[in-house]
Amino acid sequence: MFEDEVLKNSPVAVLGAGAVGKTCAADCVLGGNKDVRLFELPEFYEQNLKNVEKTGITLGGIQKNKYGFKRSGKAFFNLLTSDIKEAVKDAKLIIVAIPSVAHDIFFEKLVPVLEDGMVIHIIPDNYGSLKLRKKMRELNCTKRVIIGGWSSAPYGTRVEKEGGVQTSDMWLVYRALTLRGASLPSDDQEIFLNSSKYLGCFDSITQGDGAVGGNTVMDTGFSNVNPVLHCPGTILGVGVMENWGRIYGGNDKYTYSIYSHAYCESIAEVQYAFFLEEVKLAEAMGVGIAKYPKKNFLSRTSILGPEYMGDDCIVPFDEQWETGYRTGPFSIQDRYVTEDVPVGCHIYHELGKKYGVETPVIDSMITLGSVMTGKDFYKNGLTLDDLGIGHLDKDQLLNYLNHGNYVEA
Repeated sequence: MFEDEVLKNSPVAVLGAGAVGKTCAADCVLGGNKDVRLFELPEFYEQNLKNVEKTGITLGGIQKNKYGFKRSGKAFFNLLTSDIKEAVKDAKLIIVAIPSVAHDIFFEKLVPVLEDGMVIHIIPDNYGSLKLRKKMRELNCTKRVIIGGWSSAPYGTRVEKEGGVQTSDMWLVYRALTLRGASLPSDDQEIFLNSSKYLGCFDSITQGDGAVGGNTVMDTGFSNVNPVLHCPGTILGVGVMENWGRIYGGNDKYTYSIYSHAYCESIAEVQYAFFLEEVKLAEAMGVGIAKYPKKNFLSRTSILGPEYMGDDCIVPFDEQWETGYRTGPFSIQDRYVTEDVPVGCHIYHELGKKYGVETPVIDSMITLGSVMTGKDFYKNGLTLDDLGIGHLDKDQLLNYLNHGNYVEA
């Protein structure tokens, strides 16, 4: 059912037409996938895909990476649609490239149209694999599909805008040379990781240092660098961000970069302490996490650097490091806070309570983020029950993560 020849020649359906979705879809076309479809929800279709049938999507940018892998050009798609059934029909390779806050609405539409033999890649996973399996149970879906996710996207990418209007150009800041992925259950992991070789958007990884298998999908959640990088950097660097374009940086706020202008030794210490709390949580649960030495945090690239430049990537704080236009964030209401705090940080908070691990640094990000945004992330954050695992004890959870044996509440 999951033979290489079938996957190699399969249509690719990309769900979500934001920056990552558009870039993945265009990269698959330019990488040689013969039939690439791009789906967006009806309510966002005009905003994200209007005129794309005429313009295509153009990939550009500096595309930093250790091995010099670059791929630029204009891609046109076999199908642009707001009909998810039409998008995934006969497609054995599915990419879900959406923010975690959109998982529920996408999965509600996806589960009824799943077909046997599909391999679903959630980029980044952000606990999406757990939510998709939960939705399948709720809708009594028994299709034989492989579900897994990745710790990050294959690149840092932004939609170029002109006067507030989206263009068809994508700016790639970097391309990953390695990513951490896992399936749910882990018994399917060999098939899941192997299938990434047939996605053009993974070519810089396949031809780089290759994919790394995580120890369960909780590993890919813990190994997502976004919460540990974005939350301390944005919250503790908020003064520079909000004054950029007013007092600092000339008159253009869009030249601000959290890496170039916020990161410093003191924020790095907070990020490292945040990371050590993640490590304790993973150890208490008996799952994996990507490990980094402290030296990687004491760098402008922090622990993002090893994803695209290898473990020796260190940019001292007394050196400038340009990431290109529109790196951001530009507001405290950015997803660096409004997604990474209620999803990443709050799940760690809940796991800390369940497994008896104190998380004071992570909790401080939830508290400060709530005050700054005016949102109560303790009350409205993602919960273990939302993932379907709140009632499972340690052994039950590991059995489910590894072998798919789920115990109902």
